[in-house]
Amino acid sequence: MSRIRSVEVFPVDVPFAKNFVLGSGPVGSPNQAGTVVFVKLTTEDGVVGWGEQRALPSWSYETAETITVVIKRYFEPILLGLSVFDVEAFHAAANRLLSPSVSNGFPFARAAVDLAMHDAAGRAVGLPVHALLGGKVHDEIPLCSAIGVDSPEAVRERVRQSSDYAAYKVKIGGNPDSDIAAVKTVAEVAGGKPIWLDANQSYRPSALRELLNAIADVPKVHCVEQPVPSTDTLAMQRLRSMINLPIAIDEGSFTAADLARAVRLDAADLVVIKICKSGGLRNALKTANVGLANGLELLASGLTDCGVGFAAALHLFSQLDLALPAELNGPELLADLYVDGLRITKAVATVPTAPGLGVEVDEDRIRAGTKDL
Repeated sequence: MSRIRSVEVFPVDVPFAKNFVLGSGPVGSPNQAGTVVFVKLTTEDGVVGWGEQRALPSWSYETAETITVVIKRYFEPILLGLSVFDVEAFHAAANRLLSPSVSNGFPFARAAVDLAMHDAAGRAVGLPVHALLGGKVHDEIPLCSAIGVDSPEAVRERVRQSSDYAAYKVKIGGNPDSDIAAVKTVAEVAGGKPIWLDANQSYRPSALRELLNAIADVPKVHCVEQPVPSTDTLAMQRLRSMINLPIAIDEGSFTAADLARAVRLDAADLVVIKICKSGGLRNALKTANVGLANGLELLASGLTDCGVGFAAALHLFSQLDLALPAELNGPELLADLYVDGLRITKAVATVPTAPGLGVEVDEDRIRAGTKDL
């Protein structure tokens, strides 16, 4: 099998079309780009695969600088001895070289490489990535709109703009008064569609109970995601006995092992599956399977991915039954996805069927936007 010949890394500042703020801080705006690190693998017989990951150190510890250096200095020597089908061998070698410690070592850097390997492998054999993973169950993925922390007026306008979406993920920022206003504003406009609250670690248990008591009459609030810091699994456990709303774990569960510990502690009712924190596609599936085996519902999310990461998520989630529409917000929030070939109609994305990830990357635009770090 043809081996990987070259590994190229391109850090690019990707413009946002809209403001987007989480409980942990701003992600981007039309005046504040977010850095995405693209990876291109080329094999000895000329097959190319692309991967990407966003650098968002306010969400996880990796930066654009660390992702780039880890891939070029540490992962490239591993990859040059492998074929694109040696995904598990790559992850095993990466674990030996860069310790995963108590969770997952450099998962964003690993996920970018993992996506590129899957893309190249699919192109090499003429199959879509979902076929390499066992085949799709769903042809289409309904999408959830992401509503950032903002004023009630801005929130109302965003919900109106996203009326095609089947659900709303509402970011809450730790201030009960402003969050109450935001949630009630969304409910007024949402027309009974499901609402998924996401605190991004911004709440204390007592303040969260205050918020939830105040919105108890709001219909279709499905769950609250990661209300407390990711390291405080015991607070997640306490919250389940304090509130009536189901709790989803996200930042507190990067790996299947993380989720297994959370399950033993009765710390979650749902788990958010993300490729970036898992370190790649198959690791994300491992986490999903641990959740399903323990009776947890699955939620799908990304990290404002461009087209490569978005397409990869479609392949992954085409295999899973999700509790709510997938919160994959790159097409909604970004000014440029850097790919052609995605089909999204009225907030429903079609799972690609062309070989690899099924999208064509605009390499010229990526190269033109590459910055020095």
